[in-house]
Amino acid sequence: MISTFIFFHSFLFLYILSTPSSCSSFLSGIETGDLEKRGDLFPQILRDEAVARLVELGKVSDANDYLERTFLSPATTRAINLIRKWMEDAGLRTWVDQMGNVHGRVEGANANAEALLVGSHMDTVVDAGKFDGALGIVSAISALKVMHVNGKLQNLTRPVEVIAFCDEEGVRFQTTFLGSGALAGILPATTLEIPDKRNVTVKDVLKENSIEAAEEMFLQLKYDPKSVWGYVELHIEQGPVLEQVGFPLGVVKGIAGQTRLKVTVRGSQGHAGTVPMSMRQDPMVAAAEQIVLMESLCKHPEEYLSYDGRCSGSSIKSLSSSLVCTVGEISTWPSASNVIPGQVTYTVDIRAIDDLGREAVIYDLSNRIYQICDKRSVSCVIEHKHDAGAVICDPELSSQLKSAAYSALKRMEGDIQDEVPTLMSGAGHDAMAMSHLTKVGMLFVRCRGGISHSPQEDVLDDDVWAAGLATLSFLENL
Repeated sequence: MISTFIFFHSFLFLYILSTPSSCSSFLSGIETGDLEKRGDLFPQILRDEAVARLVELGKVSDANDYLERTFLSPATTRAINLIRKWMEDAGLRTWVDQMGNVHGRVEGANANAEALLVGSHMDTVVDAGKFDGALGIVSAISALKVMHVNGKLQNLTRPVEVIAFCDEEGVRFQTTFLGSGALAGILPATTLEIPDKRNVTVKDVLKENSIEAAEEMFLQLKYDPKSVWGYVELHIEQGPVLEQVGFPLGVVKGIAGQTRLKVTVRGSQGHAGTVPMSMRQDPMVAAAEQIVLMESLCKHPEEYLSYDGRCSGSSIKSLSSSLVCTVGEISTWPSASNVIPGQVTYTVDIRAIDDLGREAVIYDLSNRIYQICDKRSVSCVIEHKHDAGAVICDPELSSQLKSAAYSALKRMEGDIQDEVPTLMSGAGHDAMAMSHLTKVGMLFVRCRGGISHSPQEDVLDDDVWAAGLATLSFLENL
């Protein structure tokens, strides 16, 4: 067993806890026609139809030239109707809750048993790829459709509920997990008052969709932990590791903790040609200095953080290999080429496996940001927009998912010598919110080049097939 840590610059990182001893490339040497002759692999549903549905959903967008679906936008409403139709096609009872989450449920042989929840998110980033979130939804529906077609839905030992979450990315309101957080019971009532860039609140959007939002709504949405057995999510890897080791599927051991900050720097707005450099209170150069400092701190945390009660030696060691920090958005006012800005606002995304280490970074970075503002005679406000602790996936669920992945690949390949890899995720997922409700497990699917949050995001058709087959195997062996 090899234990290797791989860090890569695109804000995502994965920790390989068990990697194959020899990296064979699955499915590469098999004729698709040979596989299709084996009816137990269900390629028409798990591959052909699933891929067609991913393409169809990928065209449901609020923009004409790229993919974008945000919380309860017109495109999201169309996506809800489409997903609900697919769920009904799989024999599921469907409904849409008060946050816009889509549910499809089958009771199985024992309606009184604790339910397995399976899902992912239907919202996207701006200029997105079509697999992020959608693959987990479509694969779950496809697997249940296979059972429905074969008359085996009622053989399920417990209820199974597929959920397409309304908002995981947090693009519109800069706060993630609106859908899964509501079901897990971790959203405060103040969430309703969070505004978007046009000063439209979550509550306003719900009203636009004929939903009366009140604090009582959150109590109604929250699931009873006693009614839930566990939550499983299938998701593209969003990194290059599975492609590098030659495996279509990998089991997730845990998810890095994440903090999102919004930093507002205010100075003195003025004419670009008449205010001497020595007399300026320029928030832009203050923000630039802060961002460069952040990069240095996050590349070399051991040079900035001290060994005290806030950060231990083990935390600093973990940060040195797992910490990633990103400024993904920056805006200025009034944003004119001949005006010294009066205000600069930017976001900071900080992720790490070690929660104490992440908190130490935030504390140290915040202090240094304020120091820069004082030095440059500008003011600073730092807002915490999102915090999510690191999550460790349930060992039992992870073992079952690993067996399901192995079984699926063996059915497709015929013989497997290597072990299904186990990874850590640097990207946030709905499983993080759902971990406050129940035990969670995750399965990653290989994506080409490790590219995600981009229209270049891609998954091989046969890897979509493998994902559906693994989901089917997991459900059949509950």
